[in-house]
Amino acid sequence: MIEVIQMTKKYGTFTALSDVSFRVGKGSVYGLVGYNGAGKTTLLKTLAGVFKPDGGEVRIFGQHVFDNPFVKQKLFYVPDDLYFQPYANMDKMARFYRGYYPGFDMKTFAKLAEVFGLDTTKRINGFSKGMQRQAEMVLGLSTFPEVLLLDESFDGLDPAKRNMAKNLLMEYASGRDCCVVISSHNLHELGDMCDHIGLINGKKIVLDAAVDELSGSRSKFRAVFGGDISREDFEAAGIEVKRFAKDGKIITLSAGGSAQAIEEKLRTLSPLLIEKQPLTLEEIFLEEMEGSDYDFSQIFG
Repeated sequence: MIEVIQMTKKYGTFTALSDVSFRVGKGSVYGLVGYNGAGKTTLLKTLAGVFKPDGGEVRIFGQHVFDNPFVKQKLFYVPDDLYFQPYANMDKMARFYRGYYPGFDMKTFAKLAEVFGLDTTKRINGFSKGMQRQAEMVLGLSTFPEVLLLDESFDGLDPAKRNMAKNLLMEYASGRDCCVVISSHNLHELGDMCDHIGLINGKKIVLDAAVDELSGSRSKFRAVFGGDISREDFEAAGIEVKRFAKDGKIITLSAGGSAQAIEEKLRTLSPLLIEKQPLTLEEIFLEEMEGSDYDFSQIFG
């Protein structure tokens, strides 16, 4: 549904994005991760047709997005820097969007506003930052977009509303076969809702993979041994060690391959105890990007 092919975007002589390529299919929730200033907003604005690419292509439904009213009526972009008409309430904004989006549904708008506990008659500029993001999300979903683009949309939401928004977006994506792209500088916000993750760094997408594929490609174990054992012993047993930590006789390691195959190889080393542990998406990313110049300090905080 979304296809980005070797896209480049510049601001004058400054190159913000260079040779970016990725695809997002129907019913997918794609998480775009990167620290502040990495280029996430530029990428989303180019997807939304706000910016025109300086090189390459951005296609949605097989068509170029920029200056394309047909495509723009089928997508909705929720920016990080929200804007509402002066003194507008949600009812007024609903009428405004209804004039641009033929699919805008007032009943859905009313139901969603009730779910989030938003008073549609009150001035939006008087809302908190989190409530304003909820209001724009309600307005966006009421247009029934086929493509929904969200820039840092969980910022300012309390845990309960954040969880509600996540569940709502996942339900909408799967139920309506919609394509959702959501950016964040914090992987914790995206790890439990996205089926696909893209990591942006150095003006490029440096990692683009399905979460299931990443998780299924390695496993994590904790094992206890009676004698001294080293990383080299595991590697000699045919285990593709990704990370290795030793605390006395307790070894924690993650390794490439299936969990069953790794466990069989571990047992050849005569452990006293073997325990399979969950491998977080953060750990997978760290392993994938090991040796790169990526600054994770603002991703896993």
